[in-house]
Amino acid sequence: KDVHENQAAAELAEALVPDVKAAGLERTSAFTGRVNLVAAGPGVVAQQTDRLIALNSIDPMITFATVPNYQQMQKGGLVGTVKIISYAVDEEKLRSACAMGAAAIKLMPPRLKTASLLVSQGANRSDEKGISAIKSRLDALGITLEKVITSEHDINSMARALSTLSSELLLILTSSATSDPNDTAPAAVRAAGGQIDRFGIPVDPGNLLFLGHIQSRPVIGFPGCVRSPALNGADWVLSQIACGVSLDENSFAQMAIGGLLKEIPTRPQPRRPKK
Repeated sequence: KDVHENQAAAELAEALVPDVKAAGLERTSAFTGRVNLVAAGPGVVAQQTDRLIALNSIDPMITFATVPNYQQMQKGGLVGTVKIISYAVDEEKLRSACAMGAAAIKLMPPRLKTASLLVSQGANRSDEKGISAIKSRLDALGITLEKVITSEHDINSMARALSTLSSELLLILTSSATSDPNDTAPAAVRAAGGQIDRFGIPVDPGNLLFLGHIQSRPVIGFPGCVRSPALNGADWVLSQIACGVSLDENSFAQMAIGGLLKEIPTRPQPRRPKK
């Protein structure tokens, strides 16, 4: 028995997202064998990739394409599209696809609502550009930047400043790049009673990011490329932390595949030096 393309697309989309409210996604009406899944608000996409690969292996006529895992989305953004390529598909294969894809994709909305930013000052340097770029990133996630404070670029000054902040998310932008786990900013986090969980990520631009925590509050030490609005590793880490994704060593290792992002023209040290 065959199932018409629109009916098949609607059934598969409903299997993928049985509860639209819980999944943070909206399903469009079927047309020409297609149903789109759309973000109901900001967040990051979480999907069971092994199951979705298996779904797409059942029949070439039954397809479901998505954005990359953990991609940041805005309200109305296209997260995935079900497309039945032929005018009808085998019912048994459709049932298999529905079972394989059951509730295999969702949008994780931001859990953190407030952030504070510590900016360390260098000689004769204002960081309005960096502050503005960070605020734009937080706005896109619906996070309020409660406070921006500045301090001298030394361990004690930065530790004291961090101790005054009460937001759910703590962010650090330093006047000079953080070059190792014992550099000034990571040391300041430790001096404020925190820990560093990760220094350095396999995403470029964005290698020199660090992630830690003070009590239960995450702390992100931004790389210099965050001053540019261009996509970089800081965007990936910020959005996932904000949306409650638990990042471990494997999570960071997986960022390497696809982690070579577009070069930022204003970068002080380009990855391909000019001849």
